[in-house]
Amino acid sequence: MDVVAFIGPAGSGKSHRASVIAYQYDCDMVIDDGLAIAGGKILAGSSAKREETKMAAVKRAIFVHSEHREEVRTAIWKAKPNRILILGTSTEMIERITDALDLPRPDIVVHIEDVATPAQIRLARRKRRQEGKHVIPAPTLAVKPSMSGYLVDPLRFLLKRHDDDDPLAVEKSVVRPTFSSLGKFFIADTVVSSIAIHAAESIPGVARVDKAVVESSREGVTVELEIILRYGFNVWEVLKSAQQTAKERIEHMTALHVQAVNLLGKRLTLS
Repeated sequence: MDVVAFIGPAGSGKSHRASVIAYQYDCDMVIDDGLAIAGGKILAGSSAKREETKMAAVKRAIFVHSEHREEVRTAIWKAKPNRILILGTSTEMIERITDALDLPRPDIVVHIEDVATPAQIRLARRKRRQEGKHVIPAPTLAVKPSMSGYLVDPLRFLLKRHDDDDPLAVEKSVVRPTFSSLGKFFIADTVVSSIAIHAAESIPGVARVDKAVVESSREGVTVELEIILRYGFNVWEVLKSAQQTAKERIEHMTALHVQAVNLLGKRLTLS
């Protein structure tokens, strides 16, 4: 198993260019900020971008915690990649990561200055400082479940080698971590329940929502609704539509990952 190191200061655009470097050097897996990413999926780990402080983020990124470390080690062992790209701010950080994950030291070292101009690096650092945006080199669909409550936007582009006629479509995600200099925000459960109630009551066949309960966790939210249904409608179709609408509106309006929307049809009414 070979290792490619990609080194550059924090905020210099490493994660933004990780997909390109991985493609150019035939890397099957990327280790970035505590995550093991391969084939457009997050195989294991927890993103350092979820931590509340910069110190906690650094510890997450270098796999200080034993459970986190073992989870990623196991994922690497199962995936058996031929070559891994590891991102870090210094040679020392790369070595700490390879030691933690029982990986060999890098065969190839790429510096951010090798692939980005000084102007591009300055722009990336300014965006990090002013907008608090970070990149995760994985599709938004894979990122959202593990980044519930964070603003996540997709970036899509094509990669093409000189000797390859077929370009590769790649997606990565832009997020704003909790420890961003712009501060933090939270969404109260009462807001989520109000969105769910309004969404459900917009469905023909739903008379009203009697009760709404929201359970929040690090992974997302679970919503339970007790619904009064109108007589004369197909019960299953009404419940299915209310469930889907509530889920879509919560995720669209809050950026939260909805783990489940559970509906209970309590009774029918003619009014």
